[in-house]
Amino acid sequence: MTSDLLLTVLGSATPYASVDNPCSGYLVSGGGARVWVDAGSGTLAQLQRHVRLDELDAIWISHSHADHSADLLTAYYGALYADIRLAAPIPLHGPPGIADRLAHFLTNTDTRSPIESAFAVEELHDGHQVRVGALTLTSRAVAHGIPAFALRVESAGRSLVYSGDTAPCPALTGLAEGCDVLLCEAESDKAPGTGEQVHHTPEDAGDTARSAGAGRLIVTHVGRFLTPQQAVSRAAARFDGPIAYAAPGATFSVG
Repeated sequence: MTSDLLLTVLGSATPYASVDNPCSGYLVSGGGARVWVDAGSGTLAQLQRHVRLDELDAIWISHSHADHSADLLTAYYGALYADIRLAAPIPLHGPPGIADRLAHFLTNTDTRSPIESAFAVEELHDGHQVRVGALTLTSRAVAHGIPAFALRVESAGRSLVYSGDTAPCPALTGLAEGCDVLLCEAESDKAPGTGEQVHHTPEDAGDTARSAGAGRLIVTHVGRFLTPQQAVSRAAARFDGPIAYAAPGATFSVG
């Protein structure tokens, strides 16, 4: 058992998986606890390189868009109808309505699928906090046009903040204040000329990291009109600390 706080990238593609990169998903581990953070398409396969479903301590989902949650559907079948034998339902922390949303997809008869047999669902709210083994998980509501949350994970004096999907907003900057690592989306090539902004540009990611005083920035969820190299370079124009790209399969030590 290691006390290190580790971030493993299961996938970081958007809005659909590429040949060599699943959608958004991460394994956060520390002090023996293991949390699957976002379950985008293709991430369940990569998760199994590191941990079985019945070895997870919790699942945390930022919002209900498919590139962050779709593999919960196959995880449900794995948890209940295959070679996995759960001692208890897996704690699932997700946006309001997530249990009914899963049931809508998974129910094929007049009888509602037993979502709660696979997942012990607890809905997120602004300021939600839960202890998962040695990890403290704090969630804040962020600006994505639908209920969406960012996450701060703390353990033994180390801190990782994950933006989820969001436009720049005070809630994210405040949550990330003084963090060791900010894992921040950089989906957009440019901010929209009209309408609501719901994602970061690379420059926005750099600004958020700088304003929060983050020790390190990892850009993720880079959109199809940017390359990872462009996203890192553009973020670096606004943030002078270390910057990396959330390449699939990469593991980062936090703090």
